[in-house]
Amino acid sequence: MIKNFFFIRSLIILIFEYMMIEDEYIRLIFGLKLKQIRTEKNLSLFGLAKLSGLSKSYLNEIEKGKKYPKTDKILLLSESLEIPYDHMVSLKLDKNLAPIGEILQSKILKEIPLELFGIKENNLIDIVANAPAKVNAFISTIIKISQNYNLTRESFFLASLRSYQEAHNNYFEDIENNVEKFAKSYHLDLSKRITSKDLEEILIEEFGYTIDREELEKHDNLDGLRNIFIPNKKILLIDKEITEAQKTFIYAKEIAYHFLEIKDRLYTFPWIKFESFDQVLNNFIASYFAGSLIIPRKNLTEKLTNFFEQEEWKPLDLQKIINHFNCSQETFYQRLTNILPKYFNIKNLFFLRFTHKKNAPEFRLNKELHITQQQAPHANRKNEHYCRRWISLKTIEELESSQKKKSTFDAQISSYVDQKNEYLVISSATSDPFKKDISRSVSLGMLLSPHLKKKLHFFNEDTFIKKTVGVTCETCAVLNCKERAAEPTRLEKLNKYNNIANTVESIIKSYR
Repeated sequence: MIKNFFFIRSLIILIFEYMMIEDEYIRLIFGLKLKQIRTEKNLSLFGLAKLSGLSKSYLNEIEKGKKYPKTDKILLLSESLEIPYDHMVSLKLDKNLAPIGEILQSKILKEIPLELFGIKENNLIDIVANAPAKVNAFISTIIKISQNYNLTRESFFLASLRSYQEAHNNYFEDIENNVEKFAKSYHLDLSKRITSKDLEEILIEEFGYTIDREELEKHDNLDGLRNIFIPNKKILLIDKEITEAQKTFIYAKEIAYHFLEIKDRLYTFPWIKFESFDQVLNNFIASYFAGSLIIPRKNLTEKLTNFFEQEEWKPLDLQKIINHFNCSQETFYQRLTNILPKYFNIKNLFFLRFTHKKNAPEFRLNKELHITQQQAPHANRKNEHYCRRWISLKTIEELESSQKKKSTFDAQISSYVDQKNEYLVISSATSDPFKKDISRSVSLGMLLSPHLKKKLHFFNEDTFIKKTVGVTCETCAVLNCKERAAEPTRLEKLNKYNNIANTVESIIKSYR
């Protein structure tokens, strides 16, 4: 009686655990096992179909994890392949496929936004199944690299989002069209400056919002948080110290969530936590919508066309364009990464945002975008020192040494040592209004191609100061650099190994 009780109890637990495993996972595991057994027996799908009496297309769907066969079909396969039935239906995988099972059960593939890049999960699993040892080693390598570089789940999602932006040249026609559709529906004149008052009225009257500017002030530990949205009450808590441009951007994002009917969203800005990649992606979509609403494509394109046609470089005219729109410098520079590739065919460009604590030795690159994905520099994860000759860092230094504490602006041609590429880089720096003694700069770099030189009528070789730059001091070959913050240790190590290799090669040749 006691034995029966424990048997029944164990069976119930087993059934419950089995039910907890997703059907999709069970299908995929069975498909992987079937394919492995078939290939080990040197059978084609056609051959297995002849042997079992099951159709080739049906077997193909089983192997791809689309279908799970009924008991009688499993018995047929078991007999045809001379494999025990229990082994066929077991969720335990052989040693060389075991890592795939771990990956599937860990749901890591659910974390990766495969569909964003047009990749189906089954296709990826098929690739893994065809060369399990090599692919598993590759996946393990990627995981170890991410651990060594301290890549978080947030970093991974942001890298995925950045790759998505770069793949589309950071221009999204559907969002641009929705902005114009919204403006038409609510009689907003996009040729005029959009204000927070315009958008606040829509949020309150149309979407039933309540705006609270007092609550955040009561919480000292929320310093730096600009807003919180409380969905069940439609209350927007907003920091009353933010600028008009920041307030307008926040309102525009809130409108985006409602007008585009986005449900899975983040509720703070900047975000505190997120549950899924969809929330990160939707935050980008809402931000893109906000930037497009505040800086409409038609208006900006017209102004940039006139600016590029000037025969003389007038940085104040560029500042006038920025001031025309109700936006921060960062919003404007990011908007350029949408418009320049699409309307001016300037695709070889990068966007960088640096932050720096006054008197601190390091500068942090905490936001970047590289259209065409080839442009230097990229963020460095080795805690190395970024080149002090970059205009991105120079504008911060100028800001911090300035007594007026106004924004600083500068431009230069950056010529990368040991590379052919040169970039025209423009940069602006401002103090962070939410963090004491923190400065930040935003920069846009454009590859100096014949096309760019032709497009910018004001461009001449002597218009801008040219600087030979590196990426990090540790890898830089510039000699007698007065701005150097660290010795070229990595470069010296590489040169040492190259010299050893050359000496070894010459010794071997001398014995021939």
